[in-house]
Amino acid sequence: MLRVAEQYAGSDTGRQRRANEDSMLARAPLFVVADGMGGAQAGEVASRIAVECFQPGLPDASEPEQALAALARTANAHIHELSHTNAEQAGMGTTLTAVYVGEQDVAIAHVGDSRAYCLRDGELIRLTDDHSLVDELLRQGRLTPEEAVEHPQRSVITRALGPEGEVEVDTRSFHGRHGDVYLLCSDGLTTMLSEHEVASILLDHPRLHDAGEALIAAANDAGGRDNITVLLLRLEDVQIAANGALEDHENTAVDLPAVVLAQPTTAQLEAAPAPARTPRRPQPGAPAPGEARARSRRRLRRFGILAVLLTVLALIGSAAYLALQSVYFVATNNRGLVTLYEGLPYKLPGNIDLYSSQYVSGVSASTLTAQQRHTLLDHTWRSEANAAALIRALELEQVE
Repeated sequence: MLRVAEQYAGSDTGRQRRANEDSMLARAPLFVVADGMGGAQAGEVASRIAVECFQPGLPDASEPEQALAALARTANAHIHELSHTNAEQAGMGTTLTAVYVGEQDVAIAHVGDSRAYCLRDGELIRLTDDHSLVDELLRQGRLTPEEAVEHPQRSVITRALGPEGEVEVDTRSFHGRHGDVYLLCSDGLTTMLSEHEVASILLDHPRLHDAGEALIAAANDAGGRDNITVLLLRLEDVQIAANGALEDHENTAVDLPAVVLAQPTTAQLEAAPAPARTPRRPQPGAPAPGEARARSRRRLRRFGILAVLLTVLALIGSAAYLALQSVYFVATNNRGLVTLYEGLPYKLPGNIDLYSSQYVSGVSASTLTAQQRHTLLDHTWRSEANAAALIRALELEQVE
């Protein structure tokens, strides 16, 4: 069975935009990236609505493709309705790329030009097709890849959530494997970096946090013309993770020479003289039968106590893990951006973090007043909803 072993979520305004219209959701086993479009912050509203429709999770995980598509259509209806009731948000829309990790397969729903990739065995596999004018021309053979890179209409998308009352949602399932790394990103990454560059950065940074930060930094270094959002997740097979290398050894057949023990015939048994019976003498130093049984019982008791201790430790470890998953705090990352962290704001000896980055906002701590920094970035333990609402208010400049 597959599960998410490691994940990273980060978003950056980029070098040439004043606001971040990307939204994302990273709550295993569901991951979503949405890139909004429209003036007067309408794009930000559209992408936020799309992500909010996915926050409760899949109502029916038995058919994940259909469930993802249904949530995408629900988001489309909400965005379309709002765009027709509010003049400032008329024409708004958003891309959507959603991934759900099931027991064996990764289900994908997609609209627009945000993308999903899988890094497997050193190869970056693209799992989505852009719904854009340039990509359509590429598929028709009317443009070369080199011409597409600098095409003046490369940002024109042909399908999105919101502009129309009905939307076609692309879905597919991709068979997951132990060690797969999946990347979801807005086009602020892929318009700045080639797929070869993206793959090289992922391969150069085995830790997903480092890889995600490096991807955002590289996109900014290349110009940062748009908002940049990156979600990364690494899969593990629970059975392989539990058994490790032993599973491989147990399933490996070794060719050994056959050894056949000949059985004596009945005549040989009858002709053979009866063996002389000699009394069995105890070996020097050997324990008496009663003492041997007592030793065996003591060993069994020790094994039983050890098993109980291991079970208790496993329960304690599980409880600690669940506790870390339910605590959040707000702080800044190494680039000075306000960041949502999951876990506790501490490190264990050996520089082991008890927290992981869940969302990197586009808000720099340098834009906050001293009082705001003291009040908001004090590592207070919060619920996920409280911490996410605080960051959203910061992004909308609604914090006093």
